[in-house]
Amino acid sequence: MAKRLTYYILAGLMLGIIVGWAINAGVGGGTPEGQALLKDIAGYFSIVTTLFLRLIKMIIAPLVFATLVTGIAHMGDTAALGRVGFRAVGWFICASLVSLSLGLILVNLFQPGVGLNFPIPDASAASGVERAAFNLKDFITHLVPASMIEAMATNEILQIVVFSLFVGVALTAVGEKAAPIVKATEALVHVMLQITDYVMRVAPVAVFAAVAGTIAERGPAILGTFGYFMGSFYVGLALLWMLLIAVCFLIVGPRTRLLVRYIRDPLILAFSTASSEAAYPRTLEALDRFGVPPRIASFVLPLGYSFNLDGSMMYMTFATIFIAQAYGIDLSLGQEITMLLVLMVTSKGIAGVPRASLVIIAATLAFFDIPEAGLLLIIAVDHFLDMGRSATNVVGNAVASAVVAKWEGHLDPLEPAEIVPPKAPSHMPPPVGDESLR
Repeated sequence: MAKRLTYYILAGLMLGIIVGWAINAGVGGGTPEGQALLKDIAGYFSIVTTLFLRLIKMIIAPLVFATLVTGIAHMGDTAALGRVGFRAVGWFICASLVSLSLGLILVNLFQPGVGLNFPIPDASAASGVERAAFNLKDFITHLVPASMIEAMATNEILQIVVFSLFVGVALTAVGEKAAPIVKATEALVHVMLQITDYVMRVAPVAVFAAVAGTIAERGPAILGTFGYFMGSFYVGLALLWMLLIAVCFLIVGPRTRLLVRYIRDPLILAFSTASSEAAYPRTLEALDRFGVPPRIASFVLPLGYSFNLDGSMMYMTFATIFIAQAYGIDLSLGQEITMLLVLMVTSKGIAGVPRASLVIIAATLAFFDIPEAGLLLIIAVDHFLDMGRSATNVVGNAVASAVVAKWEGHLDPLEPAEIVPPKAPSHMPPPVGDESLR
């Protein structure tokens, strides 16, 4: 099923490009009427994509809660929990610094904005993206949910993680009396993974609609206008992939070669939908089959989705310096290092914010007196860049989970890369769930 799904998603991606291109060429966007019609058509396509992403969001909160509570309960003691958390956060900080630094180095090496010489816009011109400055007080108080129901309703992953930590530790402390609750959360994990299987069957259609709508509205010409900027960014992502996998190889060993194969399905899904969140359930399953124990993956992965978005980290420095280059604004080495540190801190404070990378970049531009309206230069191609950084976020979190599991000495034997449900005897009804998922 997983292998066929990958092919279906790729087919949806290619068909979306062809259909979107044909619609754009047929309607033509040279007139205001044509542009309005293309925008309406893209809006109809977006209905399918929005429904799919809402289905994914429907799964995320209960899946994170159930897997995290079950994982903590099976760790057995709070010392193990603290050790895993410390190692995970240490990896996240190092990976974020590497991603930001690599983006800074490559944008200065490739200089994609140099020579564009765009006129500096009026200081009052806005980008249309609301800025969000980092506030330590708000960040810390926002970590603790005022209501677990509200946190789940709004998919506040960090707040769900905090509440799940309390529940998991409490279940461990209560011991045998809490065994029925632990069994119930284990059953909930299997139920949510089964629902995930149902939802993923419509993924190829959602991918087709997302790509077709974007190409129809924007047209293929936008890819040529910012081709060098996009190409240099994707070269940077490829280097980041190689670096992450190389470090993983040094720590985990030769089985790292199989990691990308195991996470292939969520990788393609994240790339096609430009959403790391859409790939979360499948990434969790893939890590389980790769050998990362559920108790570790279910703890590290949700934290990674808030603190370890490596593709987004790299994009922030790359895009910010590109805008400065496009306007001919020179930044000293000291300013660029300061920018890196500012992005390192502010990027940890806005988990759950829609289009979070653009929000952080908008705030950073103002901090360094770069015209905020420069964000409009990259918004046009942000979707295509978001596809690459979403896939990179999946790679970064998968590597983090594998590395932490290896440090804990708990990498399980490999399971088949594809999910193959066991056949039921002819005299028995077929199983309700997939027994290959622990």
